Amino acid sequence: MSPHLLLNTLRATLGADYVLTAAGDVAGYAEDWRKRYRGTPLAVVLPGSTDEVAAVVRLCHAARVAIVPQGGNTGLAGGATPDGSGVQLLLSLRRMRRIRDIDMADRVLVAEAGCVLAEVQHAARAAGLLFPLSLAAEGSATIGGVLSTNAGGTAVLRYGNARALCLGLEAVTAQGAVWHGLSSLRKDNTGYDLRDLLIGSEGTLGIITAASLALHPQPVARRTAWTALADPAQAVALLAQARDALDAGLTGFELMGRACIELVARHFPALRAPLPADSAPWFVLLELSDSESEAHAQERLETVLGQALEVGTVHDCAVAASLAQATAMWRIREHIPLAQAAEGLNIKHDIAVPVSRMAGFVADTAARLERMIPEARLIVFGHLGDGNLHYNVQAPAGVDAEAFRARHESACNALLHEAAVAAGGSFSAEHGIGMLKTGELTKFKDPVALAMMRALKQALDPDGLLNPGKVLPQST
Repeated sequence: MSPHLLLNTLRATLGADYVLTAAGDVAGYAEDWRKRYRGTPLAVVLPGSTDEVAAVVRLCHAARVAIVPQGGNTGLAGGATPDGSGVQLLLSLRRMRRIRDIDMADRVLVAEAGCVLAEVQHAARAAGLLFPLSLAAEGSATIGGVLSTNAGGTAVLRYGNARALCLGLEAVTAQGAVWHGLSSLRKDNTGYDLRDLLIGSEGTLGIITAASLALHPQPVARRTAWTALADPAQAVALLAQARDALDAGLTGFELMGRACIELVARHFPALRAPLPADSAPWFVLLELSDSESEAHAQERLETVLGQALEVGTVHDCAVAASLAQATAMWRIREHIPLAQAAEGLNIKHDIAVPVSRMAGFVADTAARLERMIPEARLIVFGHLGDGNLHYNVQAPAGVDAEAFRARHESACNALLHEAAVAAGGSFSAEHGIGMLKTGELTKFKDPVALAMMRALKQALDPDGLLNPGKVLPQST
């Protein structure tokens, strides 16, 4: 089937309004969020149902046309961007945004893949329950996207990442068959776990069209605090104290370097930090969720902070006195990536290291980076509670950001990724592999694991038509 005939058949299947080919119409889909990758799709198609997704896949399979699935296009590793060949079809799931069902007895919400994360949170909240997955892009990231990358966010410490919050999936295979795997079961030991196989596979093994999501009770009370510390070692000590005292009540624990706070203040001056940026080199934002009462939550948090101040783990702290103040604290944390983007292109890293080795890892790599690139700004922040840091390197003030990245990215990646792996960690914690880190996967992944991944890809997508060039190098 020729490309012209394929496009005409797709128009007849979906409707002409949902097959986009004009440059102006496809531009927003063809460039990734970081503006690092820009492709040229044959077309952008927007199916409105699972049956239409399956029909598109069957047509492309017959025509041997590759498909790049896309959700909200907020990924950070180039996993949802077509190449520049002009022959790949971009399949956007944005029209599939229905909440199909909320089961109060099973505490399960069934959402289509195009549902924006914030919409799912709102639907759960309206039912008196909680969908706890939360991240900075929740206003545009979609359920299909966060599952395909196994996104983490700020509440992993208590609730787990996307995989832990998904009970079942509906998905379309590379041949256009529909797998009806939606389930509300917590236990189903009937062979290979296809759900876990597709979660985190970035659309290379199948296209997620809907998901059964586990809901939780809404906490009775939340308490949020902003603390000032001398170094990551003190942050690790505070984390241990908070875990011992709060147990599962500790919902969030975010580490931020002073440079992060200064960057937010420069680009978003209306966001004022609770403590001055120059009051400490490091800050921790922590949150307690309590199932008993406001008074109980306040008492528990004050006990933790009082002990931390007494032993010198924390130098100073500010406790949110209202929901508005707590929201303001979280907005500062969430605006760090936006402030970086406003400052200019930077060298991003998404590393995971065991918490027990985090302090030494940060001290060692910071010293090595400062020797290698004097005056570079280290923008280090992230989810210390689960061992995940976004360890970014920004050009010195006044230096061309693009030239800086081109010159230093390879060396920075080698230093930080090798150090993370040597510490028992990972070079990709929650952003995925996409096309950005396929070389790193080949370099660092266990050879047996790589062989198993290739075998899975060959078995499920033997023609290599689902998101080629992502996760595994295209030559495989």
